[in-house]
Parts: sequence; structure tokens; C-alpha cells
Amino acid sequence: MTIRTWTAAALAGTALTAVVATTGLMAASPVLTGAEALGDWTSDKPGVTRHITPTDLPKPNQRESVRNSSQVADRPANAKLSVPAGFTVAEFFDDLDGPRTIRVAPNGDVFVAESRAGRVRVLRPAADGAKPASAEAFAEGLTNPFGIAFYPAANPQWVYVGETNRVVRYPYKAGDMKASGAAEVIVAKLADTANGHSTRDIAFTKDGARMLVSVGSQSNFAEGLMEPKSAADIAAWEKTNGMGGAWGAEAGRASVISFTPDGKDRKPFANGIRNCVGLNQNPATGDIYCSTNERDTLGNNLVPDYLTRVKENNFYGWPWYYLGDNEEPRLAGARPDLKGKVTVPDVLFQSHSAALQTTFYPTQITGASAFPAEYRGDAFVALHGSWNRAPRTGYKVVRVKLNNGVPVGEYQDFLTGFVIDQEKVWGRPVGVTVMKDGSLLVSEDGNSTIWRVAFTVK
Repeated sequence: MTIRTWTAAALAGTALTAVVATTGLMAASPVLTGAEALGDWTSDKPGVTRHITPTDLPKPNQRESVRNSSQVADRPANAKLSVPAGFTVAEFFDDLDGPRTIRVAPNGDVFVAESRAGRVRVLRPAADGAKPASAEAFAEGLTNPFGIAFYPAANPQWVYVGETNRVVRYPYKAGDMKASGAAEVIVAKLADTANGHSTRDIAFTKDGARMLVSVGSQSNFAEGLMEPKSAADIAAWEKTNGMGGAWGAEAGRASVISFTPDGKDRKPFANGIRNCVGLNQNPATGDIYCSTNERDTLGNNLVPDYLTRVKENNFYGWPWYYLGDNEEPRLAGARPDLKGKVTVPDVLFQSHSAALQTTFYPTQITGASAFPAEYRGDAFVALHGSWNRAPRTGYKVVRVKLNNGVPVGEYQDFLTGFVIDQEKVWGRPVGVTVMKDGSLLVSEDGNSTIWRVAFTVK
């Protein structure tokens, strides 16, 4: 694909069709719980709040499981996106090839991973933040790049990129729109296998001492990929691979792995997380979070995807358990030693929503488009959309409420409108990040567009 380098003058003459919608004032919605919270896309709208708990879930029902992949259509001429009252949403940029993770550098430049194209792009916002003033390819020739991280946080000297089976970094100084040097391989091999889930995200601990990398499983529930071990062999394995560490063809998978910033001193950080697509640090608390895709083929409402704080040395269930002591029925009796040791995630999403990137709204921000105080400190999560559910769900961005830095278990629809009908969608949200002016950017890889949500009513 030809890479275009855009200038402010060129962009000024470019027609960027916008879909702008502002919802009217609405009464506070009750919190949906129980079966009502499980819902589908027809009940989605800004302000709808759900609170799903493990006790709300049905028994596994493999016969109920269906393949219901969406058809991605062109954006309809009458497409409308919906956001809460006082907000507007408009197209930010569309000259992309499958935009995935988006992150903002300390100087305000927007870095975009284009996994399909094998590159990382940099977009420099114009003065009003409404669209880029310029856009350039920062790095190319990558293998399915996804995670992007700046290090050190305050004054980055490096841009780290997570490829499917390795981590590289590029020299960087504030304002660079092209890498000034070649990629340095920091981690040459994340796992012995690279099949299955391919997205690798990166986050640094608040003290900057450790780099964390998420590595998803290569399978649904490790079917046929992990031969049984004796209790003694398991104990020996877990001494170096952590509680619940997968083995065999899943070794090093379904986990978050810790390294030093130069890629040394590899250690397990947390295990049993089937596919931690969105790995991020909450800057207000230092807590590490994962937005996670759980397993499929157990029914319409199993197993919920989730957002959770990731605690070091904890085990989150995969493949033997889910959401606490709920045993995977296809592996019944395989690991009784892990019962009672499974950490229950903080926030459960509608099953098969496909939770991807997470961002945290700053607790202190003074930008022209800054969100109201009630949003500060909360998280936003992109839900890419279901395929293993008869009543379609996801295809939206949700707000996760935190109280004093701790998730309360609720989440609220924030940006909706990407679904056309039960068969077709025109957008699949992937990335979310906050710009320096306080607006929220959302990437979607259905029609390869980035959208900007701004608060305009002061």
C-alpha cells in the first residue's frame, strides 16, 4: 500500500466525512442486573448501565453455541453514532489500514498500530484537535504490531512495539514522526508457539522497573495441547512458571510476563488470562489492568469477557476454571488443586463482547474538550463485537466506573451505533486513548477509521 505523508495544507483540502451525533438529555437509567443485563445490541444506548456477577450466569450449554460472525459493510450514508448529552463525535482520520491500538505520546502525537499493514503511524493533531495536521509512518516492516509503549514515561527515549512473538524498540525523542534508528530486538521470542491469539500489548510498572507483556493463548481451552502431568511434575513446573502456568504447546501463553526494560529477567507476572488484549497501567493508582477475551463455545452467555486489575502471582482460571471456581466442563477434574485459588475479575462484560484496548481518563486534565469531572479516573474499553453468540453484542465503547481507583463492577454504554442489523455492522472498535485536549479517540478496523469524541457543553 502506498504511504501518504500528509501536511496541514493537504489535509485542509481533504474531505473527511463526519458522522456527528449528540444525544438529547435523558433521565438516569437504572442499573441492569441479572438476566436483563446480559442483553444484546438492540438495548444498547449511551447511559445504559450493566452490572453482571458470576451468580448471574447460566450453566454451560455447548448445544446453544453458534457461529454468528458479523458481515462488515461499508458505512451507510445515514450512519449515526450516539454519545451522551453534551458530547459530539466526528471522524478524526481515515487514511489507515486496519487501525488497532492507539496511544498518545507525552507531546500529544497519536501513535497508531496498523497490524495488517505491519507498521506504526504517527498522527500530529492540528491546533484545534479536530483532525491531524500531519501523518507519517514511524516504523514499517513489522509482524502484526499491536502494543505500543513509551519509556521512560515522562520523557521517553524509546518507543516499544509488541509484535506477535517478540518485542522491539526504537530510539525516540519528543516530536519524532519517523524512527531515527533501526528496531532493537528486546525480547526475541515470547513463546515457543505463535499460533492463535496474536495481539501482544505492553505496559510498564509505575516505577519503570519492569516491562509487562501480555501473551494470549493459542486455543480456546487448551484442547489437546497440554498432556496431563503428575502432581509432582506440576509442582516442579510451577516453581519457575507460576501458579497455573500453562505447559506443552501452551507454554508461555495465556499470561502476563515480566521483564526488565531491556528484555532481561523473564518471570511470570500472572497466569490463567486467556487473552489479555488490552494491557495498561492505571496512572492514578499504578495498578495493572487487562481487558480480556474469555473462552467460547459454552453458550450465548458464557464466558463473560472482563476487565480486571492484574495482581502479581495471581491465577485467573484459564483453562481449567473461569470466574472463580466454575470448572471448565471439558476439563473436569483435571486440576482440583487450583480450586479456591482463582481470582475473580473486577468487571464482567456481556459474553463474547471481545474486549480490546483500555484507557483511563486522567484525574487532572484542563484541555478544551475535557470530559466532566464525573468521568475522571474512570476507564474506557473498546468492545470489538461478538461472533459466538446468537444475539449479537459488543461493537461499542463502554465506560467502566471506578470509585477511589477501584472498579465498582458496573459499566455503561458510552459510544454506540456501529451495528446496522443482526447480520451487518459497519465498525468494530479496537483502540481507545485520551488526547492532550481531553477528547477521546476510538479506532475501528471495520472501515479503518479513527473517531474523536469531545465534550462541548460547558
